[in-house]
Amino acid sequence: MTPGAVDVDGVSRRFVVRARETHTLKELLVARGRTGAQEVWALRDVSLAIAPGEAVALVGRNGSGKSTLLRLIAGIIRPTSGRVGAGGRVGSLLELGAGFHPDFTGRENVELNGMLQGLSRTRIRERFDEIVAFAELEHAIDRPVRTYSSGMTMRLGFAIAAFLEADVLLLDEVFAVGDESFQRKCFGVIASFKDRGGTILFVSHDASAVERLCDRAALLREGQLVFDGSVHEAITRYRRALADEGGAPQLDGRGASGTGDARLTGVRLVSQDGEERDRFLAGEPFGLELTLTGSVPAPSLHLELRDGSGLLVAEELVDTASLGWDERDAALDVKLDVPAPPLQFGRFEVGLALVGRDGRLLDRLPRGIPLLVYPDGESRGLVRLAGTWRSGAKDAPR
Repeated sequence: MTPGAVDVDGVSRRFVVRARETHTLKELLVARGRTGAQEVWALRDVSLAIAPGEAVALVGRNGSGKSTLLRLIAGIIRPTSGRVGAGGRVGSLLELGAGFHPDFTGRENVELNGMLQGLSRTRIRERFDEIVAFAELEHAIDRPVRTYSSGMTMRLGFAIAAFLEADVLLLDEVFAVGDESFQRKCFGVIASFKDRGGTILFVSHDASAVERLCDRAALLREGQLVFDGSVHEAITRYRRALADEGGAPQLDGRGASGTGDARLTGVRLVSQDGEERDRFLAGEPFGLELTLTGSVPAPSLHLELRDGSGLLVAEELVDTASLGWDERDAALDVKLDVPAPPLQFGRFEVGLALVGRDGRLLDRLPRGIPLLVYPDGESRGLVRLAGTWRSGAKDAPR
């Protein structure tokens, strides 16, 4: 096969799961009738062709078969039926500390992993200092890996996978562990690998990372491939499925509190080009679109923005009469444009409510709309300071 190409043809994988392993006659008698084996099909007839240089995301709920597919491509397990092939050297970071010997030092594990990937000891040593520096483990590289924290183990595993000259890189939730600084470094290395023409298969629940990194996405559901195409469409279908199954907040006003004389419906966060999203870079413009319905005198629209701890970050109270509310009409579409949001980093929630002129609560979304903001550089903190530096400050008027 061409280096960097991946071919998955009609692959199925079955596991046999037993409720309880028995090792003695006593255990067998006590657990009689409860030790039957059960077949679990992790994948069913999945076909996927990936060209060299493509970055493909595997999207789906936990248990949909994403990690199993990566393990098949890595050669860790074999398919029950079908064929899997990957051209060239495959680097993988599929499980925290996978492939490490706990009693070997970090140095010895780097050499062991490099040789397992087919590199000479000379080539491994040429890249060794770069790997250790990236993992930030200069102080611990000669200690046994069993003494490492989970974050240290993850950093070393990622550095080995990223720097040992792979043609295909398999990544499973690589941003789930590690601090913010290291996650930025990881993303930079992955992006550089992609720019050099490397092939990436990426499993993540982080929609923002998927959209920034990948050109294409495959959506898996219950072990079957249900969509293969644009990243945006795959994520949209995934979120729609979550909503249909009750796994995501309903943002259409159903189940909300209040009298119901007016309603908040069709609520969504959108990017500058109208694409529905809930994740944005710091300073990236976004909008909030919603439809107001009802036949009462113009209510007030109350908006609250809170951080993950519930702290109120911003608040707006708008008279809907100024937006064109007419109690004779059934619906009013409105939009809040935020061209330069000051948010720098964090998880937020947008709460919305409609309040009548007599102070009664007419409607409130049962849950806040999630908003995740990623930093676009090395800046830190909750918000961006929108100030301007200049010289001659002592001459400024008081």
